[in-house]
Amino acid sequence: MADPLNYAAPALLDRNKHRRTRVRPGAGFAFARNTNSVYVAAAEFNEAAKEYAIVFTRSGTGGQPAPVLLLGMRDRENLFVAEGDRWDGRYIPAFVRRYPFVLAQAPQQQLAVCIDEACPGLSESEGEALFDGEGQETPYLKNTLSFLTDYQREYARTEAFCKRLDEAGLLTEMNARADLNDGSSYAVNGMLIVDEKKLLALPDATVLSLFRTGELHLVSVHLASLTNMQRLVDRMAQRPAPAR
Repeated sequence: MADPLNYAAPALLDRNKHRRTRVRPGAGFAFARNTNSVYVAAAEFNEAAKEYAIVFTRSGTGGQPAPVLLLGMRDRENLFVAEGDRWDGRYIPAFVRRYPFVLAQAPQQQLAVCIDEACPGLSESEGEALFDGEGQETPYLKNTLSFLTDYQREYARTEAFCKRLDEAGLLTEMNARADLNDGSSYAVNGMLIVDEKKLLALPDATVLSLFRTGELHLVSVHLASLTNMQRLVDRMAQRPAPAR
């Protein structure tokens, strides 16, 4: 279902190679234009649910489920990237905000910071410097690294939440369909949502455990967010299909 963000030229961040690199704020969100869903961490549910439908999807056959924000129903279309490459939404997902940086798996199971060298917001003359004249991390880069670390921590928490939902048998497949006034129809398959009937049938001890951990609240927010599916269809009806 998801089209990945466009990290066209990811490279390990290197204090020598990137000594003069700067990141220019406000370079736009063209990199996310072809992404119809993005990963969302549990800590984002409350804010994200005000604008986006939160659903779950599996990576591959039998893969672990993960929560995503649905950004479009047609392939390679993000309905929240508007003219001028601006983000047409109040809340910008953390998955998007971390660009052009990303943590990647390195040897010995370590995580390494990478930067997309194809990002149009990179410059040697404008923007926030990554390293100072001595090759030390600038406050901007330190804040970025802190953000990435916090994001990774939330990823682990969210992964555990999804695993509990899966083990409890609460996830069920849902297919969405949009019929537009011009006669065209679009469908999104492979989505998972929490089955409310199965949720109500859980043993009291399991429900109490979900409540104590705050995960029952996350389930409620997820279910409430599904009303945003119609808003997504309304957005799609106002925009022509992307060129192939």
